[in-house]
Amino acid sequence: MYETLTFTGGVHKSEEIKELIEDLGGFILQDNIMQMELVLNMAVPLNDVNKIEEKSEELLAKLSVAPMAGSEIAIVSPTLARHHLPHAACDISEYLREYGAKDNMIGLARGDGKGTSGISEEEKQLIEEHDIAVFALGSFETCIKTKAFLYDDINIPVIVTGAPDIPIEELPGADAYVGGLGRIPRRLRRGPDIRALDTLVETIEEILNNKKREMNLDPPLVPSIVVKNAIENQIPEIKDVISPAPVTTQLDGVRVKINYDKYHELIENIVIDGKKLSEIAEIKKSKMYDYILVKINSESSLIEDSN
Repeated sequence: MYETLTFTGGVHKSEEIKELIEDLGGFILQDNIMQMELVLNMAVPLNDVNKIEEKSEELLAKLSVAPMAGSEIAIVSPTLARHHLPHAACDISEYLREYGAKDNMIGLARGDGKGTSGISEEEKQLIEEHDIAVFALGSFETCIKTKAFLYDDINIPVIVTGAPDIPIEELPGADAYVGGLGRIPRRLRRGPDIRALDTLVETIEEILNNKKREMNLDPPLVPSIVVKNAIENQIPEIKDVISPAPVTTQLDGVRVKINYDKYHELIENIVIDGKKLSEIAEIKKSKMYDYILVKINSESSLIEDSN
């Protein structure tokens, strides 16, 4: 079992924390350098967390638990058009990243107006490639309720945000609702805004923890971070990818940001514990930029195949 942590400290001597993570059998999920500050998301064995804490204290860095690290979240807005985009969506995305999340903003093609809004099958499939979807809606209760059809058959957990307080029972298909995050012409910087964002963070963490507990009952054949590490070590082309997090971890797989048609055979032939990746995972073309999506098979699926 691994604990996901975020290290925030100076670039000076940062190689020491990276070397310690590798020595402990841990993994670096993502690292970002902003001027002279390093933000490092990692996964380390539970029994070795105290060693990371000691090194962080030695380097005068801040270390915090990052429950969202290793997950990929979709922030869905009715459209990305200026006249309809809930201004909260950008702030939601930025706020979640502070807690280790890797998120993608998705704007639907026909979102303007409660009478004309819609969602295509391809858009649903793109959203379902993520671990959780946050539908950032607007300020009117009737509009939010009317647009429930946008997510009522999405096959991953869905959290809806909006301005009014709405009982979750009135939003079929949603797993949770967080109020206080409607469409406003300013940044979310005031006290009520921050409290609403904190509620959203707590809600996402609770749902992720529930998913992890369910996965422990029927775990993947290998952890997604092991697959990430194998891809980075065995596919040299990953080093040339300029997109952030070229191999993005999810709870049950990874998204590899290289072209499927060109590289899927290389990905399929990666060896982990003596087996090809194609033998322990489903490898398919992503709806996002023709990237490669790897979904790791569970232990129960292996038993079914053997039967």
